[in-house]
Amino acid sequence: MCRQRPEFFPKWASGLSDSELHRSGEHWIAEGPEGPIRIRFTPHNDYGVMDHFVDTGDGAEIHIPLRVIQNGEGAEVALTLFRQPDMDDERFSADAKWINRDLVALKHLIEKSGA
Repeated sequence: MCRQRPEFFPKWASGLSDSELHRSGEHWIAEGPEGPIRIRFTPHNDYGVMDHFVDTGDGAEIHIPLRVIQNGEGAEVALTLFRQPDMDDERFSADAKWINRDLVALKHLIEKSGA
C-alpha cells in the first residue's frame, strides 16, 4: 500500500493548500486559499486510510476522510465531502466541484509519473 506523505498533498490538493506544508508537532501548517491552516493527518497505516482534519483558524476541525484502495495494478481514491452545518447548497456544490478538480489533478499527476 502507498505510504502517506502529507508533503505531496499541495501538488494536487489545491483546496487544502496552495503552498508547501511544514510540520509543526503533530500538525502540518500551510497557507490555504483563505489564509493559514493547520492540518492533522491520521498516522501512517497499511489500510490506505489517509484522513485529515483541517483547522481553518476558528478551532473547529473539519474531518476529510480519504481512502486509497488497491485495485489490481492500480488504486482507487475515495474522498468523502461532509456538508458542514453552516454550508448552503451553493457552497456545498462549489466544494464538491473543487474536490473533483483536485482528484482529477491527482489522477493526472500519477499517470504522468508512471506510478
